[in-house]
Amino acid sequence: LRRLCDLWEARGSGLTNMHGSTGDIVLLGTTTDQLEPIFYELTHEFEMDLGGSGSNMRTPESCLGMSRCEWSCINTQDIIYDLTQEFQDALHRPMFPYKFKFKASGCPMDCVAAIARSDCSIIGTWRDQIRTDQAAVKAYVGGELVPHGGAGGKRTSFDIKAEVIDLCPTQCMEYDGKSLKIYDEDCVRCMHCIRVMPRALRPGLDRGATILVGAKAPILDGAQLSSVVIPFIKMESPYTEFKGFVEKMWDWWMEEGKNRERLGETIQRLSLREFLKVCELEPDPRMVNTPRFNPYIFYDPAAVPGGWEHDGAAFRQRHQA
Repeated sequence: LRRLCDLWEARGSGLTNMHGSTGDIVLLGTTTDQLEPIFYELTHEFEMDLGGSGSNMRTPESCLGMSRCEWSCINTQDIIYDLTQEFQDALHRPMFPYKFKFKASGCPMDCVAAIARSDCSIIGTWRDQIRTDQAAVKAYVGGELVPHGGAGGKRTSFDIKAEVIDLCPTQCMEYDGKSLKIYDEDCVRCMHCIRVMPRALRPGLDRGATILVGAKAPILDGAQLSSVVIPFIKMESPYTEFKGFVEKMWDWWMEEGKNRERLGETIQRLSLREFLKVCELEPDPRMVNTPRFNPYIFYDPAAVPGGWEHDGAAFRQRHQA
């Protein structure tokens, strides 16, 4: 801290602000010609990670991922490190309409609450079948294994129907007393059954991530969870496909976003349909939360034979009273 104060005394105003709510040390007041030398000294001589502040990419965040968690489907720490190194300019030189946050969770349990707190959520998932150990399922039902990994202490009974089957959000499971059947095509990867019976059920092996965008928590319009835009993408180094999507997303947001407007608010104003078009993403039923209630359908001119421009006289000729 003394070295930091000495640096700011030499290259800035000497005034600092200890920002309690986020733990920031704010260095107040300097001249433009001092900015690059300050950056250099902090990163090379102090060996500090400057992080991000202002209308830029904020410091990305993730869960511990594969380093500690057996459920993690992606290497969250490598992804976040790679994005931090790749987008250094976006981190240190504000270029966006407002702040932008990446957060990565290794599995759908989303321990870092990425879906609620980030402009771009990277959620580990799988697209093949849940791996099932039928012998372990019977052991849970018979009381030989304690559900929830033993959380809550010893159990004298376990009702698989009440605690697993009936709580499945899509009712994609059934148990006939002998074996557990999972209809994987209806599974939404909520992880509830895996949490309750971790010795019997495990995520599949064809792993990747679901990408969601647009979470925000502004005071005026209220909070918004992020929306699915890429149901499944392989997240393997060097993450070329994902970075290509990020570049398209940022280009559109920087062009269309208003000052202090989060990505989710820009999408809300201009429509998810427009966002998918500029990012070259195909609409997918998995992007839909609930069926729409608006009876109107809007088409692109390119999707309508002849486009929007029609000859009025010819139309009236064809539709005479």
